[in-house]
Amino acid sequence: MTEQKVAVVTGASSGIGAATARRLAAEGFEVVLTARRTERIEELAEETGGRAYTLDVTDRAAVDAFAARVGRVDVLVNNAGGAIGAESVETGDPADWLAMYQVNVLGVLHMTQALLPALRASGDGTVLVLSSTAALAAYEGGGGYVAAKHAAHTIAATLRLELCGEPIRVIEIAPGMVKSEGFAVTRFRGDEEKAAAVYAGVAEPLTSEDIADTVAWAVTRPSHVNIDLLVVRPRAQAANHKVHREQHS
Repeated sequence: MTEQKVAVVTGASSGIGAATARRLAAEGFEVVLTARRTERIEELAEETGGRAYTLDVTDRAAVDAFAARVGRVDVLVNNAGGAIGAESVETGDPADWLAMYQVNVLGVLHMTQALLPALRASGDGTVLVLSSTAALAAYEGGGGYVAAKHAAHTIAATLRLELCGEPIRVIEIAPGMVKSEGFAVTRFRGDEEKAAAVYAGVAEPLTSEDIADTVAWAVTRPSHVNIDLLVVRPRAQAANHKVHREQHS
């Protein structure tokens, strides 16, 4: 009997992270859920039969302590991230840029560095980075987030080169417009009206479950198959700046 594979999911308390945890559990993984909101991940761990660890991925000492405790790891899903603000480069707050860099970039770095020994020891490891279409193309008002996600994209691309020949895959999934819990509200600092306007008129933006489905498909391909980069958008979105919005009279 083969030992159950273990998947670590960061930012698993809501949205894409929570949906991914549920989907990977359904695929047969033991899921290790990490996030800052303890109550949420503990409830989800109970639901999925997984384990919950309260963790801030920007805290390297905490990440190292987690890595020392977690044991076997076959898959790491670097999902923790987010956007803050929609100001121009000229007017953006450097503190917001720093916060986005810490979670979207250094968070990926901390978790990947800390868990690479376990992933290598598994003999068939997968590092997955959830970036964004912002990692591939700039847009107005997205400067700080675009810069951070470009950096996350570069981490994945560089790591794939550096690990070539080792039994570790490096996958990047870059979602477009996803109507996930809290993302737009956080970006607009709690302004529900501005958050709702992002999706106004878009018949079917992607859901967290759509992205979880994509993650599960990518990590369950045969070991020799690496999904280097997968861009996934709703049909209504042809590019970051090109979105079909239905007009209602």
